Amino acid sequence: MDTEDPRTDEALLAATASDPEAFAVFYRRHLRAVLAFLVHRTGRPDLASDLAAETFAGALQSLSRFEPTGSARGWLFAIASNKLSDSARRGAVVDRSRRALGMPVRAVTDPELERAEELIDAQRMAGDLDALLAELPDEQRAALQARIVEERDYRELAAEWNCSEAVVRQRVARGLSALRRRLGVVA
Repeated sequence: MDTEDPRTDEALLAATASDPEAFAVFYRRHLRAVLAFLVHRTGRPDLASDLAAETFAGALQSLSRFEPTGSARGWLFAIASNKLSDSARRGAVVDRSRRALGMPVRAVTDPELERAEELIDAQRMAGDLDALLAELPDEQRAALQARIVEERDYRELAAEWNCSEAVVRQRVARGLSALRRRLGVVA
């Protein structure tokens, strides 16, 4: 969860009609994860950046179809998957949503491309990491996946898993400690 705004993703989307800043918070909260997903799937930072822009434009355009009882994150990633499929089918990014909203094409900056390249490198190492994660107890592996990879809030995870935030923090800490030991990293 974004520390700048305590509202849930679902609440942010519901508030967007009367508070445009609410969507900006939602965007900042999920941009890295969407970009990482798209970079992983395409292997191309420039294409992933265009698809991420189109994903958020599509989300803004289809807000009226979002069901507040569902997962906003899941809804967003479904849109990203659809944009990716459309792009693969047509051989180019379909920028229909951005054009419909009058959004200009935004140039990707060098730091953004470098970050996307880092994401690609991280994906290349993911096979080794997957093997290491598989050796962890289920609770630690789930905690690392949810907190580190998905960047979910401790409070949200504690509520979902029906435990305290301290328990979630402990699972994450133990999982990271076990990974450091296996990698031979001194912490």
